[in-house]
Amino acid sequence: MRLIVMGQQAFGKSALEAILEKGEDEVVAVYCAPDKEGKPVDPIKTFAEEKGLPVYQPDNFKDAEYLDAMRALNADLCVMAYVIIFVPEKARDIPTHGSICFHPSILPKHRGPSSINWPIIGGATKSGLTFFWPDDGLDEGEILLQKHIDITPDDTLGTVYFEKIFPLGIEATLEAIALVKAGNPPRIVQDSSLATYESWCRKADAEIDWFKSSADVYNLIRGTNPQPGSWTTHDGNELKVFDCAKVEASGKPGEVVAVSDEGITVATKDGGILVKRVKPHDDKKITSADYISKVSLTAGVVFG
Repeated sequence: MRLIVMGQQAFGKSALEAILEKGEDEVVAVYCAPDKEGKPVDPIKTFAEEKGLPVYQPDNFKDAEYLDAMRALNADLCVMAYVIIFVPEKARDIPTHGSICFHPSILPKHRGPSSINWPIIGGATKSGLTFFWPDDGLDEGEILLQKHIDITPDDTLGTVYFEKIFPLGIEATLEAIALVKAGNPPRIVQDSSLATYESWCRKADAEIDWFKSSADVYNLIRGTNPQPGSWTTHDGNELKVFDCAKVEASGKPGEVVAVSDEGITVATKDGGILVKRVKPHDDKKITSADYISKVSLTAGVVFG
């Protein structure tokens, strides 16, 4: 088939790489977001140009000139591999078989842009990814295929994405294309009664409430590690918290009940969190042992 690959960042680049390496379909163009002043060039653009592929970076998909340019490609399918801008029906339906889109959750659960963070924060033990036929709703289109993953108690946002969803998503990209090429691909209507939606997981969502249970605090920390990074305050300054573990502890919520080479033990409503890695407001990420030494931290201090 003649493919348009539309994507961004590392996932888009890897999806494009996989399609080219497989060598069964022709990539006629690559679409990515416009360049931003002062920001690095998107890796999918750099890679596409290295391969001599036409690159398009429209700031919208409504203008007639952009739609005409897409029609001129005579594409069979548009593969949307990590796309966060809205692509209207007039553009999506230009290829003969329309467009398919990657989403890193098991739709209809966790529609929205931070669909890897929120399952971890909520204590989920399973998640996955979906390729679907996008419509004008947010992640509401018919399902083409889905892949499931387990979320273990030690998983973080980083491990779930980079070690599980990312590689599985690249495999699923090739499988999704093959399903369309084979003819009569699945179009499973989402059950809207099961749908959930969450917006971006932002800094305000990542503030630690030490009055919550150890499980809730632990899930928040790992579900925002590395982005946007959970945080608390110490002496009026922001302190980001990364690697941690649940431990037995007793004290008032937010109280530092122990400091050691292992880290900083902070009390919660029903136990404690051993904080192993932090990022002070005036430093890079460092071990908690280094932070203890840096600020002469002692037991009895209260975070938050």
